[in-house]
Amino acid sequence: MSLSHSFKKAALAAGAIAALAAGFGAVTSPAMSAGSDEVRVATAKQPPVNDGLPLPGFEIEPGKTAIVITDPQNDFLSPDGVAWGVVGKSVTENGVVENLEHLFKAAEDTGMPVFVSPHYYYEHDHGWKFEGTLEALMHKIGMFDRKGALTTEGFEGSGADWLQRYKKYINNGKTVVTSPHKVFGPETNDLVLQLRKAGVSKVILAGMSANLCTESHMRELGEQGFDVMVVTDATAAAITEHYDGYAAALTNYRFIASDIDNTKNTVKAIKAAYRK
Repeated sequence: MSLSHSFKKAALAAGAIAALAAGFGAVTSPAMSAGSDEVRVATAKQPPVNDGLPLPGFEIEPGKTAIVITDPQNDFLSPDGVAWGVVGKSVTENGVVENLEHLFKAAEDTGMPVFVSPHYYYEHDHGWKFEGTLEALMHKIGMFDRKGALTTEGFEGSGADWLQRYKKYINNGKTVVTSPHKVFGPETNDLVLQLRKAGVSKVILAGMSANLCTESHMRELGEQGFDVMVVTDATAAAITEHYDGYAAALTNYRFIASDIDNTKNTVKAIKAAYRK
């Protein structure tokens, strides 16, 4: 690589970080109060279903269906998180924080299994010799950083930790927390193994962020033979001057998943399935 190309690459990376940093604090609207039983349908744009394309649908089958949540972590979902400046508007408009809690609670009330696929970076991950665009950015801003795989030093309350309001659902001794995915999809962790060992063949997918980890999980789970639906207002994405990650994800959810729906309808369907 030429010296001039190296300088150009460094400048582009610095510019991206500056753009992200400029977004910090741009969205400070608080989420709905914890514990609300009312499921709010997002005011943000939702994917069309009367669009001329097939809608295969998704039937919740107790014993075969599980909820999978990607990255329910502070760096994405807390106003103090390092990505809030670019994801905060989308998170707030969609009501993601409270909608994820509604899914967690529905699972707790019915006994539906929940799997969480987290994103962690350890110190040795920062020694990677090459990275994709947002991998490089996440490493540079310390997103999802942990001291190491075998220590929780500094983890409590960090950007890599769960959002506080979810801890009672995740740390309940029943929720399966997989090994971390390292890029975006579950190819690098044990999510597929854990689902298959639990007899799960159908997945209700939600979490962060829409066009990255959530979409990548949808794609890989589909390739692995799982029936997948996506809860479209229980996810969000970075929105910048030039890009709308959420809009990009909605297109691919519609094209690839068996079904798409909002949190309100999904919670209702979960409860109805377990009353049969």
